[in-house]
Amino acid sequence: MMPLITNITGTLNLLEEATLAGVCSFVFTSTTSAFGDALTPPLEAPAAWVTEDVTPVPKNIYGVTKCAAEDLCELFSRNQRLPCLILRTARFFPEEDDSQATRQRYTDDNIKANEFLYRRVELADVVSAHLLALEKAPVIGFGRYIISATTPFTRDDLLPLRTNAPDVVQRLFPDHVAEYARRGWQMFPGIERVYVNQRARKDLGWRPHYAFRQVLDSLKAGEDPRSPLAQAVGSKGYHADTFAEGPYPMENVTI
Repeated sequence: MMPLITNITGTLNLLEEATLAGVCSFVFTSTTSAFGDALTPPLEAPAAWVTEDVTPVPKNIYGVTKCAAEDLCELFSRNQRLPCLILRTARFFPEEDDSQATRQRYTDDNIKANEFLYRRVELADVVSAHLLALEKAPVIGFGRYIISATTPFTRDDLLPLRTNAPDVVQRLFPDHVAEYARRGWQMFPGIERVYVNQRARKDLGWRPHYAFRQVLDSLKAGEDPRSPLAQAVGSKGYHADTFAEGPYPMENVTI
């Protein structure tokens, strides 16, 4: 019930109050997990090139309620002329990975570094995107935007990424091999989706600072690759309880 109350009823309440108050900018923080099963192509297919034009296929109640909340935002923008932008944020949380198999195979730092290639964004960049969205909403009116680190991949990389991601990454970042070996890290054998932030960079003027290149350079220099903001905020945790399969109830949510 909590996703239903928070994501739908809570968003509706905020939209109604924002309309009554005559606010000039409404920004809804959504999630790339709203795409759901659209993020996982068939095994023989290339990795998915995920833009805002991909139709969501929610795979759990969390995704259903996020998509419903987005639709409410679009409804109020259309009918009430409320300037509203939706930011579908990629992973920026510091908590452990939701996949037990991934946690068992890779260290947490290894996982997060890999994800900057295709599905992670730094907290400081998320904040800057929200500030820009507040500024741009009155001009844009309504829009959905993927907020993820700028990927180094192109569409030409999608097929080899699915079957042999280490070769693609080595071609683009040959210096990562020695640094990963020094740390005992591994690149994922395959990557199934790539988030594309081009629309946010174009429409919002967003310039994310953190990406795989920056992370790799920080690691090589012996520095913390996280932004000062992320270091200051730290980990807040998902839930007060502990669950066997992951950091939250896996039957309800998968991010």
